Amino acid sequence: MLEEKIKTLQTILDTNKNIVFFTGAGVSTDSGIKDFRSKDGLYQLTNKYPVEEILSHRFFVEHTKEFYSFYKDKMLALDAKPNTVHTFIAQLEQANKSLGVITQNIDGLHQLAGSKKVFELHGSTLRNYCQRCGKFYDVTSVQQAKDIPTCSCSGIIKPDVVLYGEALDEQTLIQSIQTIEQADVLIVLGTSLVVYPAASLLNYFHGKHLVLINKTITPYDHKADLLIQANFNEVFPYLNI
Repeated sequence: MLEEKIKTLQTILDTNKNIVFFTGAGVSTDSGIKDFRSKDGLYQLTNKYPVEEILSHRFFVEHTKEFYSFYKDKMLALDAKPNTVHTFIAQLEQANKSLGVITQNIDGLHQLAGSKKVFELHGSTLRNYCQRCGKFYDVTSVQQAKDIPTCSCSGIIKPDVVLYGEALDEQTLIQSIQTIEQADVLIVLGTSLVVYPAASLLNYFHGKHLVLINKTITPYDHKADLLIQANFNEVFPYLNI
């Protein structure tokens, strides 16, 4: 059954050019980065505060030191390397068969693998800025800071990630919608599709093939032309560019 689905996916890849990928946290788990909602995910951690509360704008403002204690320990994965999925997506773009990747991930692994057209819906841990003067700081500055990272102007540095309670970047959202609308094929990987407004972007797809590859069920499974419930290492090593 899985073998037949992989053959179907290969045919879709071979016969279409305008392919877009939509990726979630599950894509990076093989790189050693925890996802959020699986049985081993970040939401299962026992903390003084629920993880969703810690990763909220309000918590960042009111409990900045505790936010950074969790963030630096659990959200930064600077030693992580791209895996087979990241590499495959980058190679497909280099072969001029992909319009790009839209990701909910904040780890920068798509770019590290070589992808150029990456729309980061939830920002990136690799970018940080002073809330007072806007000065840019790389992730090392945040990682090495004791307690709360501060700017030379004494302002608090904030990661350029979308916390709960914050809006997505409007320009990134517009570009993501436009890219999906141009796609003949949309391949959704490693996301539960329960985080909005990101998940709602699938409603802008009107192409030929919606492909969902995920270990668990999603609310969009019934809309998929091809549904593969498997680990990525059971699928991607058997695909050709």
